[in-house]
Amino acid sequence: MSEQTASTIVNKVWNYAHVLRDDGVGYGDYVEQITYLIFLKMADERAEEGLNDVGVPEAYQWSNLVKADGDDLEIQYRHTLEHLGKMGGMLGTIFRKSQNKIQDPAKLERLIKMIDKESWATLPVDVKGDIYEGLLERNAQDVKGGAGQYFTPRALIEAMVEVMQPKPTDVVADPATGTGGFLLAAHDYMAKQVTSKAEAKHLKNDALRGNDIVDSVVRLCAMNLYLHGIGGTECPIVNQDALAKEVTDKVDMVLANPPFGKRSSITVMSEKSGKAEMEKLTYEREDFWATTSNKQLNFVQHIANMLKVNGKAAVVVPDNVMFEGGAGETIRKTLLERTNVHTLLRLPTGIFYANGVKANVIFFDAKPASKTAWTKQLWVYDFRTNVHKTLKQNRLTKNDFAEFIELYKAGDLSQRQATWSSESLDGRWRAYDYAELIARDKTNLDIFWLKDKTLEDSENLPAPEVLAAEIVEQLEAALTEFKEVENLLG
Repeated sequence: MSEQTASTIVNKVWNYAHVLRDDGVGYGDYVEQITYLIFLKMADERAEEGLNDVGVPEAYQWSNLVKADGDDLEIQYRHTLEHLGKMGGMLGTIFRKSQNKIQDPAKLERLIKMIDKESWATLPVDVKGDIYEGLLERNAQDVKGGAGQYFTPRALIEAMVEVMQPKPTDVVADPATGTGGFLLAAHDYMAKQVTSKAEAKHLKNDALRGNDIVDSVVRLCAMNLYLHGIGGTECPIVNQDALAKEVTDKVDMVLANPPFGKRSSITVMSEKSGKAEMEKLTYEREDFWATTSNKQLNFVQHIANMLKVNGKAAVVVPDNVMFEGGAGETIRKTLLERTNVHTLLRLPTGIFYANGVKANVIFFDAKPASKTAWTKQLWVYDFRTNVHKTLKQNRLTKNDFAEFIELYKAGDLSQRQATWSSESLDGRWRAYDYAELIARDKTNLDIFWLKDKTLEDSENLPAPEVLAAEIVEQLEAALTEFKEVENLLG
């Protein structure tokens, strides 16, 4: 199937969302209903080929929905969701707590017939995944406060995976998996290196692990992986709070973009924490280094503890993780000491659906216990200063990371060469020794050195259309926030 045909299917399925929107079915709910129905249609097609690999009971299979109409259809669909949600494995993951949000039987019937026209099981694996990811991305674009918070730009994900180079024998995890972007990109990279049936089996069933605290997102991720041919009766994604307990089964690699939003109602207590705010719900983590309610700082501690010795991590974090004092300083110092924090990528603004986010990617390798710090040099690539990106007019692309990927030297970090010097002041790549990092106030890793050209004179301002796009996006984000406040007050 051509890319154009895949896009046509996405547009056809997505356009129907506007019809349901008039009935009060939100875009997020619509994608969920699509998830249920496409899964049942695929399971039915596979069963016809003798591959009932997910075990949908006969009474709740796709054929029963196709032949029903009117109130009987609504009842059949509701009972199907209720029953499958109580099952285990992949079925239970996708249908857990599922409800029918399409109350008009006529519209439900139309949606079922539209999906029934496509032969989903016969589509190539990558095309099926691309169609579904197209729906997820469209949802992220249209719902600023919805799935967008779980959606990391594909160009960034692919660049991170390319420098991390996961092997087909690795176990790769994402403790805040969202819709599965990191796991799928890792899978695609690993699949190109498979050389045996054992590696292929491992890649399908055991190579990927993830969890997310949000029910609906776990469902979307499970479906996304299934459409890409990953997993079977058992689902590699778990619905739970990753921070709730210590890691016992460690992994080779972590790729993650933990949820932004600075504070949590939960304080995670370290072994050395002493007294905590008792009115808050608390978790006790003896493997943590500091007590804080900052979710990102807790995820940094958690991810460091997820890794096997010599395991590798690449984690997207907001700026506050790099400079916040108190627990933040303790965590940064401990991370520099216990792991090799070798790379920091400063990201441009305007690339996330949550507007105005300033974020970075930190890359570190786990190491055994040592009396001296493992970090010797931190290499910083400043892809933020004098870089202007928007979600529409000037979107982030994989090519934007070409220089970073080349300078990273994934095959041998010792071959790195700085592009900044006293003679080349515009270079975006330079190293800082451990002694320099520790000497910085509060071990602040929010490091930059390039001059912001927009502050020098008006001639260097971004193009008018770029500025206009940034202003529009900021206004739209502000309006969305005002509406959320209005809804809460109403």
